[in-house]
Amino acid sequence: MLVLKGSEAAARIKKEVQEMVEGLGGHVPTAAIVRVGERPDDLSYERNVMKKIASFGMEARSFAFPESIREGEFQAEFQKINDDPSIDGILLFCPLPRHMNGRTFEELIRPEKDLDGISPVNRARIFAGEKDGFAPCTAEAVIEILKTYQIPMEGKRAVVVGRSMVVGRPLSMLFLKENATVTVCHTKTADLKAVCREADILVAAAGKAGMISGEFVKPGAVVADVGINVDENGALKGDVEWDGLEAAAAAAATPVPGGVGSVTTAVLCRHLAEAAMRKYGAEQAQN
Repeated sequence: MLVLKGSEAAARIKKEVQEMVEGLGGHVPTAAIVRVGERPDDLSYERNVMKKIASFGMEARSFAFPESIREGEFQAEFQKINDDPSIDGILLFCPLPRHMNGRTFEELIRPEKDLDGISPVNRARIFAGEKDGFAPCTAEAVIEILKTYQIPMEGKRAVVVGRSMVVGRPLSMLFLKENATVTVCHTKTADLKAVCREADILVAAAGKAGMISGEFVKPGAVVADVGINVDENGALKGDVEWDGLEAAAAAAATPVPGGVGSVTTAVLCRHLAEAAMRKYGAEQAQN
């Protein structure tokens, strides 16, 4: 079974980004990392993202706010970041604290700066199959891994387990864009195992550790594990039982860790470079 390492896709994307940055006439793409509160997973991800952006030759600025900040006050601060011409892209950590309406900020963020595809405008663009919308980075990372390993999607049956707006639904649209035939499954899907066994490409994005066993995988299938779960020992586990894939005769699979997650931040970096290029191109056209 071929192990689909995310590092291969990340390296390819890094080269693309560096070429884009070189074409910006000295402008350094700059991202705003916006966080409310001190959740350990957010802090870890923030460090990872800022390090990754710097390694791609770009800049990231951290904007951290206390969890107790009032929604109106945070909205005013967020709007300042939104309107700052020196900021090319914004990554807003979600979910926001319970006393805030996340929908408000999804609608507020400028689509051209929306690096993780949370704005209604970018979601509409992805569902319309348009090229200029930013898709959620994790969903796009799955496609990038498949492309890196030259795994064909056209005409293939893709089954996505999970229907979130972060992965499942946008990923189904990205598969359609690649001319795959897509089925989206969820907790109410009848005979989930049988549906999964029809897949040429099976994506596990349900957020439940070990939910997909080898019995769900048909021989020769490609499996993408999007799940990030932490077990009682603090180890990362995916939604797929890795040990059962060999017995199921799967053709290829992404590991956890080291698979889709490691490509997600690379996609984020490419979105930042693309946002800067679009802005730079518009400015050049005006001059």
